Amino acid sequence: MGTSHHYCRLQFLPKINLGATNIRFRNTSTALARLLISITSSQHNPTTITSSRRLTLEIPLLHPFFWLYFSPHRSHIRSFYSGTFSSYTKRLCNKFLIFRQKSVRSRSYSSDHQKETQTMEHVVVDGSEVVVKDPQSLRHKISSIRLAGPEKLQVIADFDATLTKYWIDGRRGQSSHGLLRQGSPEYDEKRQKLYEYYHPLEFDPTIPLDQKAKLMEEWWGKSHALLVEGGLTYDAIKKSVTNSTIAFREGVVELFKFLEEKDVPVLVFSAGLADIIEEVFRQKLHRSFKNVRVVSNQMIFDQNGQLVSFKGKTIHVLNKNEHALDMAALVHDRIDNVNGLNEDNSFVKKRTNVLLLGDHIGDLGMSDGLKYETRISVGFLNDNVENSLESYQKAFDVVYLNDTSMQGVVKLASQLCQT
Repeated sequence: MGTSHHYCRLQFLPKINLGATNIRFRNTSTALARLLISITSSQHNPTTITSSRRLTLEIPLLHPFFWLYFSPHRSHIRSFYSGTFSSYTKRLCNKFLIFRQKSVRSRSYSSDHQKETQTMEHVVVDGSEVVVKDPQSLRHKISSIRLAGPEKLQVIADFDATLTKYWIDGRRGQSSHGLLRQGSPEYDEKRQKLYEYYHPLEFDPTIPLDQKAKLMEEWWGKSHALLVEGGLTYDAIKKSVTNSTIAFREGVVELFKFLEEKDVPVLVFSAGLADIIEEVFRQKLHRSFKNVRVVSNQMIFDQNGQLVSFKGKTIHVLNKNEHALDMAALVHDRIDNVNGLNEDNSFVKKRTNVLLLGDHIGDLGMSDGLKYETRISVGFLNDNVENSLESYQKAFDVVYLNDTSMQGVVKLASQLCQT
């Protein structure tokens, strides 16, 4: 039977009150609440908001009590929330606050009376909340990949809600597939009806996987047929992207630049449409990267820019990993051909270490077609954190919470490529 010790949980909210930090104590006793109000209101005159279960205090950042109270010995503190700080304030926080906290879970087995101990780190770095279930394993993987060198590394990333933001100005950002407007209300409505029918089936746990895969193939086939039948043009794609509410996470450009300098290939996987994603890259990033390849459904246009068909096999949400090896060969070839490699998949096999980025547990399958030696998986848990965190931290090596930036991955990539 196991026991779980409480740990301090640090989390940033997108809110700040001019020079103050919002601090919320969960399940704080009445006596402690009175003490906090007494100490903080004596000379700094903070705002206090109380309720029967929770207390929210706004304390000026440099209040001496602020620094005194946040120590590793205050185990009754459960949460600390703050907003987006100035760079100066961030440096102060990084210097004085305790950002590494641990939850230790011990389980005793009656059969052999042995105890198994797992350590989980819940960390806030530069405003991003990160969960690492097994720090020791992660450190070992980082060391192994760094020792092998950048020439052995490749990055595989999902597109929607991984490279792009989940929330934009308080609203759900659009997906690469959802932003498309054909210019024909009739066909847009038909595709929407397909979505309303098939989308619930995609997440229905009662449907066997093989049957669900057939349904997804059916959905994608009908949607693609409507795009051809409706006379989709490339001009309509460009206009759709221009009018869309899709945006990349902060740090994506920095990540791509760094990996390009290190000649590390990036495979962007999507069950959407490659032509749309590539147009999003052009319009939103304003530059191209020689090491980035989009693995997605490709359109074929006639000389007038009108869609006539699709190239190759259909890639949908349940089979995109099946195309990893074949599609990877193209981008690997562009990077590695200077080394005189053969025209087979030998150069893919040479990239035996993988940094994988995704926002769904199913994205872990994107590397199934590759025989990797070491893989570090990074998951972006954008929403429904409370219900999904346990499954995400079991599946991914690193989990970033609440639609955060890509800066943490940039730092991780720089660690992996250190020589």
